[in-house]
Amino acid sequence: MADADFSFDLAGLSHALELLGAVTEGAEAALPLPSTLPEVGCGTCAALDRLAPHVIGGAARLGEATAFAHMDPPTPWITWATTLWNASVNQNLLHPATAPVARDIEQRVIDWIVPLFAMGGGHMVPGSTLANLTALWAARECAGVQAVAYGESAHLSVGKAAHILGLAAHPLPCRPSGALVPEALPVDLRRTALVLTAGTTSTGAVDDLSLCGRAAWTHVDAAWAGPLRFSHRHAPVLAGIERADSVAISAHKWLFQPKESALILFRDAARAHSAIAFGGAYLAAPNVGVLGSHGAAAVPLLATLLAWGREGTAARIDACMALAARLADLVSSCAQLELLAPPQTGVVVWRPKSAALTDRLFAAMPAGSCSLTTLAGERWIRNVAANPNFAIAAFAAALEDALRTLGAS
Repeated sequence: MADADFSFDLAGLSHALELLGAVTEGAEAALPLPSTLPEVGCGTCAALDRLAPHVIGGAARLGEATAFAHMDPPTPWITWATTLWNASVNQNLLHPATAPVARDIEQRVIDWIVPLFAMGGGHMVPGSTLANLTALWAARECAGVQAVAYGESAHLSVGKAAHILGLAAHPLPCRPSGALVPEALPVDLRRTALVLTAGTTSTGAVDDLSLCGRAAWTHVDAAWAGPLRFSHRHAPVLAGIERADSVAISAHKWLFQPKESALILFRDAARAHSAIAFGGAYLAAPNVGVLGSHGAAAVPLLATLLAWGREGTAARIDACMALAARLADLVSSCAQLELLAPPQTGVVVWRPKSAALTDRLFAAMPAGSCSLTTLAGERWIRNVAANPNFAIAAFAAALEDALRTLGAS
């Protein structure tokens, strides 16, 4: 007799959807989960009932009108559906026999995206930490690099990748905005991979992309700002990225995908992939990159791009950029606040002019609306335009109330 838990169960799946729509924020009333493995299970629907208040009710609400703090967006419902499809068929892209369609879908979505960056190809990885590692691995194999130069504001994954690969790490000074100081570059970059950041984590700064081509290999970590290339209005922010040797993009940031979804793109993809490919007696095709077994993360991404097109994708990104600009204008117009710099890629960094009030003002703002960062030893409040549903008018009212409460207005 077939095990029913491996079969299509409309009633059970419908119940899961009902819980998704019914469970509200807050896991305080949820029954505690067992501290040890149960000897006897409670059954599938009962397990969903037990888990929903924790998994759904206890989660951060990234699509709420107040959410504007991190580089983690809400996801469109088409990705929920396609992620469910993925789980139901459990394709493994390591082998063509276990992913006959999913491998084609990944190649297709790469083919759709690479023209925006003038790259030749690439593949998907779970995040830009692995994308950066993969790029520098290819740089070591293809260009013989022995060192990595990058701005001190670069993501920690760059230094981590250099360490893993046995490459000398050379962090370089950055401007107060977070952008690399070009004059700080070493004169001799013949054995160096230069990593430029398009959208630093703290401030959203973009390094001078005209530096692409100055080193033996140039990699652009565009984990955050890369999707600006979808926008006709904002693509010029990344002018010069087409001269890079490799580009990293996190689809689970400004392409609104579920974790874990990112891309590593190469200008000469055939050469790069060949340099980081391994075969095996059990494989029908070479295994390219860091991952072995991996799932079909391209399916939700392709579904989203198919549903929205470039125009719809750009519209969401443009809306986020407009929200950041409005917030920056709000801060600039308030005599009690100071703006670090005009936002370049949707990250707004600001604080009270009385800097001692920064932590108190942050604490007075709605939960999830702001985050904190430290720049040159000083605390700043940070907002990230990852949520198209952000209600800036309500934020402005909350800010006014918080300033009044703190006696800063």
